[in-house]
Amino acid sequence: MPAIAFALLLLALILLWIAARQRRAAGIPGGRVIYSDTKGWHPVEKPLYHPALGLTGRPDYLVEQGEAIIPVEVKSSQVTDAPYDGHIYQLAAYCLLVHHTYGIRPDYGILHYLNRTFAIDYTSELENGLLTIIGEIRRKDRAKDVDRSHEEIGRCLPCGYRNICDRSLK
Repeated sequence: MPAIAFALLLLALILLWIAARQRRAAGIPGGRVIYSDTKGWHPVEKPLYHPALGLTGRPDYLVEQGEAIIPVEVKSSQVTDAPYDGHIYQLAAYCLLVHHTYGIRPDYGILHYLNRTFAIDYTSELENGLLTIIGEIRRKDRAKDVDRSHEEIGRCLPCGYRNICDRSLK
């Protein structure tokens, strides 16, 4: 009987070690995962929504640490020196949505790439930059004539406006 108990204890410790290793590999900080947009952890959650801004988003994870809620975005690519601006603003949008949905303003969010992890401070400057970008998107969405902002066919192909765009590269 003691051998079975010891074997079960050893198995439990091994499983805890594997789980902690997988959590670190995914860039998830310590704390309780309260939201997940990946089928591996929970059923996919309802997106976060801010009706006044018309902003919807699904962070990969939300981790609760005490009173704080930390959005975590996991990217499948590598990065060289710094995170991409678009990814920073995506994470800022998740911070804004967390603040609106839970009434708790995150101090930071986490961007996890295959080779590096970044903690991005959610400052008022970053939030204001995000709100400026959202405003520009809304204005351009209502405009009748908008210039294409790139010369990359790979960005045109998945675009939802490609069929009605007179500047499409494809």
